[in-house]
Amino acid sequence: MKKLSIFIAIMLLSLQSVCAQNIFKAKIIDGDCGETLIGATAILQGSNKGAMSDAEGIVTITGIPDGTHTIIFSCTGFETERKKFTFPLQSPDKTVIISLEEEENELEEVVVTATRGTRTFNDLPTRVEFIGSEELEEKSLMKPGDIRMLLSESTGIQTQQTSAISGNSLIKIQGLDGKYTQILKDGFPVFSGAAAGLGLLQTPPLDLKQVEIIKGSSSTLYGGGAIAGLVNLVSKTPEEKRDFQVQLNGTTAKGLDVNTFYSQRFNKAGTTVFASYNRNWAYDPSDVGFTAIPEFDRFTLNPTIFLYPSENTIASLGIEAMIEDRLGGDIHYIKHGHTSDHPYFEKNSSQRYSSRLNVKHKLNGNSSLNVKNSVTLFRRRLEIPDYRFKGDQWSSFSELSYINTREKCEWIAGANAWTEHFDEKQLTSIPARDFSLNTFGAFVQNTVNISENMVIESGLRGDYVHDYGFAILPRISALYRFNNKFSTRIGGGFGYKPPSIFSEESERLQYENVLPIDKEFNKLERSYGANLDFNYRTSIADGRVLFTVNQLFFYTYLRHPLELKKESDGLYRFYNIAGNMNSKGAETNVKVMYSDFSLFLGYTYTDARIKENGMNHRKTLTPKHRLNSMLMYEVEDSWRIGYELYYVGEQHLTDGLMGKDYVTMGFMIQKIWDKFSIYANFENFTDRRQTRFDTIYTGSISNPEFRDIYAPLDGFVANAGIILKF
Repeated sequence: MKKLSIFIAIMLLSLQSVCAQNIFKAKIIDGDCGETLIGATAILQGSNKGAMSDAEGIVTITGIPDGTHTIIFSCTGFETERKKFTFPLQSPDKTVIISLEEEENELEEVVVTATRGTRTFNDLPTRVEFIGSEELEEKSLMKPGDIRMLLSESTGIQTQQTSAISGNSLIKIQGLDGKYTQILKDGFPVFSGAAAGLGLLQTPPLDLKQVEIIKGSSSTLYGGGAIAGLVNLVSKTPEEKRDFQVQLNGTTAKGLDVNTFYSQRFNKAGTTVFASYNRNWAYDPSDVGFTAIPEFDRFTLNPTIFLYPSENTIASLGIEAMIEDRLGGDIHYIKHGHTSDHPYFEKNSSQRYSSRLNVKHKLNGNSSLNVKNSVTLFRRRLEIPDYRFKGDQWSSFSELSYINTREKCEWIAGANAWTEHFDEKQLTSIPARDFSLNTFGAFVQNTVNISENMVIESGLRGDYVHDYGFAILPRISALYRFNNKFSTRIGGGFGYKPPSIFSEESERLQYENVLPIDKEFNKLERSYGANLDFNYRTSIADGRVLFTVNQLFFYTYLRHPLELKKESDGLYRFYNIAGNMNSKGAETNVKVMYSDFSLFLGYTYTDARIKENGMNHRKTLTPKHRLNSMLMYEVEDSWRIGYELYYVGEQHLTDGLMGKDYVTMGFMIQKIWDKFSIYANFENFTDRRQTRFDTIYTGSISNPEFRDIYAPLDGFVANAGIILKF
């Protein structure tokens, strides 16, 4: 009997304990528009109990004991809310409504400037890929000296190294050569023409607020040269709170980076100042005798002044100066000087000076005027044994645009002028490659909300290119939301590219024996392209796991592309081939988030072909298959740990051989405190190098002929550093 009484008492206590466990159910919505928020979190303060909102915005937390507890509600881009509840609730079956208000600063960050309008990222018919400040900071830890890694690790983008010993690189989007991608800085084309081959190497990411990537024909937005797409690097702007950072970084590949950034607003004025020193000593990990990373010194200074004379007017004036000396080639030559057995080198000396003026004036609540102007001088001297190439490029960009924004409709109209003049100092018997290219254009763009679920954007540009005639460029794109989980975008447009000697083919030859463009013989390259993508976002496992997928299909047709061909006399001439090039394929992006973990998976399929004189062959240096993946563990303002894996498939090479596929992996870790953080990054720790499974040159070390570079040359590189915040 006594044992039975004890058993009954235990059962009663257990039942009481179970009854004291409560369930909390809430729906989290946008306080401004009332839309449900997917992926918002609710955490019971002081415990590990929490949940993530599902497709209907519902969060459910179980096992809450009796008493008064605080629940923390948060969502990216929204203010965090803390609310107290006393359990058991008076109406336990009723769903509590939680409204979150958008953060003002975050709203500014997600406005995409590359489309020229004022719409936010999720409300654009044009497909834009957005890299925000957190991801930029992460990438800057891996490669503080330039933006190559930032871009090349994105799905559908490939970095193509054009020099085996100097590292000169261009980016390829969706299988198209780098000359068809336009790189902008705050909407200004400062990396065009002669500066393109070195632009990626000379742009550290510390002063960037966001990066916007538009894949596919974008010439309607910014004129010639954006057939494959455009990349807009958006600089940070001053806020009332001071932002002063110093980044010190060192690498096992004999590299040193010192980057500094300062910004602050003072009532009617503000300023940002970016300064950096980047240094590398000659590095040859494979002992082939040539530099995998050249010796270089680079100084960069970029101060910008912001003026706010009234609530309706913002003006900024920025000046950038960059000076770099780069020496690659025979390691023995670099360390000990010229000898008869070791004579080979490649010197690049470059200077870029540019100004950027931007004035935006609000005419009324709906309309504004925007005036832009930039002037850039790029000086380059390239030298190899028995040959030198030297020239100055002056370029300018001026634009006047008008924006009228209403609740359901936005109009943008404007005109711009783009001038480019290259003056070569003739040092050989080859005719000077001087050229002038003046382009004058006008454009109009309209974005309209057809319904709550459908938005259409259309545009038309007309450009007059001196010596080459007119180009008419229409484009259209549409966004349709089936529901709050599923949407699709479709778009397409025309493009063109003026002939220029500055291309991957010329860079590989260091411009030696390359004949100038013939205005009577060469003509505009013209294109049209289209893309279609589907977006699906949902939550699973009772809202604890957020799942998003984006599937893109793309196609670009390029008529009579310009190619460099060797003549019988050994000289190289540009021809508009009697045929076309087309690139089609697909990109798949998957993102899975659970608690502090994020998993990113990306796959690119590219089929790029050239048809000429009845022959059909695959585009060289274009892998058909490419996979990128990252697993990230991040505790906000505390830890960041990431693991990356990349696969690049086989590639056809220009010498008729096939480049092998390869896999690289990386690992990084960062510990964050209020005023500083420390980090370490282990890039390509499996040490995959082209020199491990293929050669990079033929001939002798004194007279080499370099082959295509399609895999890493530097192998395993570790870097570590510190970021100080004042």
